[in-house]
Amino acid sequence: MQSAGIIEKVKWFLPSPFTIALLLSVLTFLLAYFLTNEKNTAAYSIEVLEFWQIGFWDFLKFSMQMMLILVLGHNLAKTPFFERIIAVIVPFCSTNIRAAILVTFFAMAMAYLNWGLGLIFGAILARQVGEFAKKNKILLNYPLIAACSYTGLMIWHGGFSGSAPLALAESGHNLFELTGAIPVSETLTSKMNLSVVAITLVCLPLLAAFMAGKFKVDKFYLPKVQRKKIKLSKGLGAERLDSSSWPAYFFGLIILILAVLSAIKSEGPALSFLNLNYINFLLFGLALFLHGSIQKFIAATEEAMSGATGILLQFPIYAGIMGMIQHSGLIDLFSQHMIAVSTPYTFPIFTFISAGVVNIFVPSGGGQWIIQGPVLMEAARELGVPFSKTVMALAYGDQVTNMLQPFWALPLLAITGLEARDILPYTFLFFLSGVAIFTVVLLLF
Repeated sequence: MQSAGIIEKVKWFLPSPFTIALLLSVLTFLLAYFLTNEKNTAAYSIEVLEFWQIGFWDFLKFSMQMMLILVLGHNLAKTPFFERIIAVIVPFCSTNIRAAILVTFFAMAMAYLNWGLGLIFGAILARQVGEFAKKNKILLNYPLIAACSYTGLMIWHGGFSGSAPLALAESGHNLFELTGAIPVSETLTSKMNLSVVAITLVCLPLLAAFMAGKFKVDKFYLPKVQRKKIKLSKGLGAERLDSSSWPAYFFGLIILILAVLSAIKSEGPALSFLNLNYINFLLFGLALFLHGSIQKFIAATEEAMSGATGILLQFPIYAGIMGMIQHSGLIDLFSQHMIAVSTPYTFPIFTFISAGVVNIFVPSGGGQWIIQGPVLMEAARELGVPFSKTVMALAYGDQVTNMLQPFWALPLLAITGLEARDILPYTFLFFLSGVAIFTVVLLLF
């Protein structure tokens, strides 16, 4: 397809996400130096660099929260419970169209619960559908099916692991003095967001079915992948506790009971207990309980950790960028510009577009919130636009261009044995449909 060649040319100009973070640091430094250097002195450059240093470690807690969201979601997808769900779904994928519909729907449904779970669940499902098709001699457009499994990343930020809405729901978050705590009842479970989720869960599988009928293949090829075998042993003496089932069930159940009790005892608006800490606590208990042994839980965690490298290394860089934006006064300049070009009606659309563009360069919803959140919330306050709608507009923009940015597809590509260029022509069409859906909903609500 010609679109694959175009995407490859664009990718040629994009370095690694970590390098992009460093380049954004340089760009922010130059903007701060030339736009906020009121005394026009060279010594101001050292001051801006100190702003970067001040911010560098400001988001350690948030970084750890986002790492756990990914790792525990990945961990959960590898439990026998979810593997059995996949085993039930696969036999129904008996044609190219059925496979496209089912993989798209279940990848998005799981990502709505947790983006790490949806990403890995979708990838494993796509791979097993491919193996099923090969065994039963079904003519399958495997790259399309893999692309369908990536669609969960176009719904995740409006789901229960959405970093920006969950961060705002926490008391004492970095913008608490400006926005206060905004409960998820006004963001994730609002009428607007639930409408977006429902429409997307219907429209994207239909689009996948259309593509499956349109883009047929003459020959089905299933790439080989190297599977890492996890060695489990009963051990000796006290080591047997690691392979025994009762410690995992016991401590996993305690965590789950505590999670339920904290939800029951919570005060305030509906679902106000939902935040990043609560989600991670719940995921931890579920994963431990469903693996059925500490040894299996740790092995799955070790496998998932490689996917968290980007968060570990990049978030301090983005925190440094935020330090320069905040302390230099760039945030005020950006906010004034957003107010100048927007009206209360068009501001959510501008927010959506800007978030989509930034996500190409900052492929992390959490990192993007760190950079854009203060600017957008200040502008929303000035224009009188609800903070809740603003943060969801950012979330939609962040998630829709994941279909163009293959950074989070790396675990999927490793599991399916494909390359980014194989799936991007199809995810580009998902991107176009997402732009239409999110734009219409933001204008109507």
